[in-house]
Amino acid sequence: MITNKKVFFKEILIALGKLIIAGMLIGLLKKFDVIIALLLVLKIFYNVYKEIIKPENNKNWVLLIGMLLTGFGGIIGETWGVYNGYWEYHEVSREIPLWVPFAWMLAFHYLYKLEKNLIPYLFKQKQKNKIILAIILALILPAFGEVITIQLGVWTYYWPYQIFGVPLYAFLCLVFVHMLVYYILHFICKKYKIDDIVYQ
Repeated sequence: MITNKKVFFKEILIALGKLIIAGMLIGLLKKFDVIIALLLVLKIFYNVYKEIIKPENNKNWVLLIGMLLTGFGGIIGETWGVYNGYWEYHEVSREIPLWVPFAWMLAFHYLYKLEKNLIPYLFKQKQKNKIILAIILALILPAFGEVITIQLGVWTYYWPYQIFGVPLYAFLCLVFVHMLVYYILHFICKKYKIDDIVYQ
């Protein structure tokens, strides 16, 4: 149950707008993976500066750890998928474009910030409800971003049972990666008594 549906859905619409812009940017610049990588790295540096370096108190180390874990997990998954022929990137000289790990890192940042903005509007902010929210967001939003880039010719999946070019396996993999990072960060926050609205 949601306490303020208007604000809750406004946050989701803003997040969808950002996702559409990012997907279109990657789609339109797909031949120039170095340029996309540089743009994403600049965005990462901006986020790290704004949320970790600049604040004198409440430096968000959880955010940095989550981005690094997701980037690392993402590149392992991408390497596995591309080298086994489960998907293929187009119009670039490399099998895996340079921007891919940075996109994974920013995907974590995107979902984390959205969860952080939405949790205050949950009627009951119990861990169970936070997990349900995280699963729903991880199931829908990354796949929506993939639909945009797939339709713009960035890559093709070769797994069967696809919805707008995204196979059911990919939905499951996206949720698995996000929830694995979620549980690692939940464990870290609990062990070291880190106050974080998403993981505590």
